[in-house]
Amino acid sequence: MANDWFESIAIAQERAKKRLPKSVYQALIAGAERGSSLESNVASFAELMLLPTVAGAPAERDQSTTVMGQSMSMPVIMSPTGVQAVHPDGEVAVARAAAARGVVMALSSFASKPLDQVIEANPQSFFQMYWAGDRDSISARLDRAKQAGAKGIILTLDWTFTHSRDWGSPDIPSKVGIKTMLKHGPEALMHPKWLAMWARSGHLPSLTTPNFRVDDGAAPGFFEAYGTWMGTPPPTWDDVAWMVDQWGGELMVKGISRVDDAKRCVDVGATALSVSNHGGNNLDGTPAPIRMLPGIADAVGDQIEVVLDGGVRRGSDVVKALAFGAKAVMVGRAYLWGLAANGQGGVENVLDVLRAGTDSTLLGLGKGSIHELSKDDILIPPHFFPTDW
Repeated sequence: MANDWFESIAIAQERAKKRLPKSVYQALIAGAERGSSLESNVASFAELMLLPTVAGAPAERDQSTTVMGQSMSMPVIMSPTGVQAVHPDGEVAVARAAAARGVVMALSSFASKPLDQVIEANPQSFFQMYWAGDRDSISARLDRAKQAGAKGIILTLDWTFTHSRDWGSPDIPSKVGIKTMLKHGPEALMHPKWLAMWARSGHLPSLTTPNFRVDDGAAPGFFEAYGTWMGTPPPTWDDVAWMVDQWGGELMVKGISRVDDAKRCVDVGATALSVSNHGGNNLDGTPAPIRMLPGIADAVGDQIEVVLDGGVRRGSDVVKALAFGAKAVMVGRAYLWGLAANGQGGVENVLDVLRAGTDSTLLGLGKGSIHELSKDDILIPPHFFPTDW
């Protein structure tokens, strides 16, 4: 319906806030501790000014690119996010929307939908993993991903199990039972459209993690999987090199904020890296990825594919990231708000907003392709970048 359409991601967020129970919405906007990194991820883009030209712009603009061997119609990847209880179709709806718009889907290990269903909806799908469990279990998950047809692996390393939030952490139940329904029932009743949507689906939000299992047994619950991850000693660079070798294909290391770590990604044979601070939901006080991106891209961009993840809310943000050396950006909260607002159509709407914004920014800059962008197109304020890379 026409009135389901929204013209900006900010409006998608407003609709998601109105539609979702408070605790569900809080899970989407959560940031660690004070939320400094979460705020900075978005605000830092606003500090960068564009330098437009007024004549001679090409009549058409090309946004196509390739990341980890996958051709895309625009430089946007669906970042892996955990259990998507905002909509019954969850990650499958996101995958379908991504396929409809010609972009890549990345599925979280903590997703509520099985990898094979997501790949059926979008064959251009990556599988995201954490270093969780022993090498045998990690190898088994890699094998399952390969058998399902995943085009690449994303190894997420930007996480330190920070739980404290100044405004309180969102309440995530261990299972959906009588106690949970009694506790959260009142807030759900205040959002009848969301409740009716789940009622029509014929099932409750899933709190299992089917992609975390090692064999064909029952899928572990969210907190069981999370406990395995938390109980696993952090990986060494030798562990990362082992995973690269075990997978034997395209692999991205997600969570890079330093040049020395970026160089280690090259050394271990990763094919891509993501400059990211886990959307501000990790170690608070880390710099916004857009501030760290140029130094990393300048250091290793000719040896490994560099993408940016964090704070992207509009097409001009996409352009700024590409001008600073990224091949593409990853978005998470933005598409979750779209999913909450209008299911698959809402996710497609988010991608359309980003595509249109990217196109209009390219037009204003007089560029016929995203591959023509450079730092010369951006007015950069003093002290925007770290003084020591």
